[in-house]
Amino acid sequence: MRTFLILIAILLSLSCESVANGFKLMPSEFPEDFIIHVNTASSSSSTVADQQNGTRWAVLVAGSFGYGNYRHQADVCHAYQILKKGGLKDENIIVFMYDDIANNVENPRPGVIINKPDGPDVYKGVPKDYTGENVTAANLYAVILGNKTALSGGSGKILDSGPNDNVFIYYTDHGASGIIGMPEGDYVYANDLVDVLKQKHEAKGYKKMVFYLESCESGSMFEGLLPSNISIYATTAANATQDSWATYCPGFDPAPPAGYDTCLGDLYSISWMEDCDVKDLRRETFANQYETVRNRTANTSEGLGSHVTQYGNLNQAKDLLFSYLGSDDNSTTYTNTKSSPSFLGPVFNQRDADLLHFLHKVRKAPDGSHEKHEAKQKLSAEMYRRERIDDNINQIAQLVFRYDSSSKMKNIRRNGQALVDDWNCFKTFVKTYEKYCGALSNYGMQYTRIIANMCNYGVTMEQMTAASTKTCS
Repeated sequence: MRTFLILIAILLSLSCESVANGFKLMPSEFPEDFIIHVNTASSSSSTVADQQNGTRWAVLVAGSFGYGNYRHQADVCHAYQILKKGGLKDENIIVFMYDDIANNVENPRPGVIINKPDGPDVYKGVPKDYTGENVTAANLYAVILGNKTALSGGSGKILDSGPNDNVFIYYTDHGASGIIGMPEGDYVYANDLVDVLKQKHEAKGYKKMVFYLESCESGSMFEGLLPSNISIYATTAANATQDSWATYCPGFDPAPPAGYDTCLGDLYSISWMEDCDVKDLRRETFANQYETVRNRTANTSEGLGSHVTQYGNLNQAKDLLFSYLGSDDNSTTYTNTKSSPSFLGPVFNQRDADLLHFLHKVRKAPDGSHEKHEAKQKLSAEMYRRERIDDNINQIAQLVFRYDSSSKMKNIRRNGQALVDDWNCFKTFVKTYEKYCGALSNYGMQYTRIIANMCNYGVTMEQMTAASTKTCS
């Protein structure tokens, strides 16, 4: 076991500028090496307002919990304010969020959530439809399908949309190849999510749908899975193999206000929402916004970022944002000359934002205080947990691949191909790992592609179980 007191000493010696440059931390190489991981379609504009006869609906999901993940709930609250300003009624907006941020003891402004350093309170008025233990994949599927009998807790609101209605779904969280997180219960698996969307289409539950997804490797949730003929247009924060990025983080410029030791937003999410804040949604198409968000997400001041990607029916990119998000009735508040915000400053890898949170708490706590001791312990424990997950995955892969694991661990399927053919195998292997070795965690989720490759290469359940028990028992 490594001496974590030494690691902490090195951490504390880092300057704020070093932390702020944007990086991804790997325990096996920390802190000497910072490893950085960073399809466009043609767009057409439409200048005629698309007036619809149906109703606009929205489902907003923050799939994490904990103050270190402040940004995900802040993103969702900001999205709600955009929809509310656009004229959508609360009865047509369904919100999933753990709701443990606004009144958290660590929040320097109790009862308030902000999504940018000088931003307004975005928490006010947000519906509390599904909170705490009710933020689950099962409830999300039931809500989308309009199946009240399958709900467990919550407000009971469902996506009761029909064949004339447009639907907007926005999901922000940690993710990895083939999965996105939920604070309670199972992960949201790519094949299950797309199957639910297909069922909604078969039930004539919408006219058109737009899905925005913020997570690491978010493209893997749709690649090779989302058909182009079910009237769904999706964009993701990253392609199928890239990480996504947090922004407005402590130690960065622009930095959160004094007292905040956590990131306020996510790069892709901030990009599309700040674009909505300044644009006339009666004139801007999804194609226009895609280009704006793609450029802003790929070109930060530090050259970090990810490739925003499109899936599904790309012809829907011609649709106006107004058709799904609504628009302020007083359209004269917008001008054609108003431009989107400039490129953001340094960004921080989503998987490591919790380390930044702990590190910032260590730095700001008084020397010799209980707060500093506790923060150091949490940072040390997180580093140890990450190293243990690295070791577990490496050993299991060596065992199941018969010690010829390097190429198979890194295998990436062809562009356009789904992560795995046998999704039941993938789900079972993930559960087997977590049964014997503990939760993957937001950090360990990055290894799901290796687990998928075990299925792709024909590893049996017996081999996976034997390797997991030998490694972790």
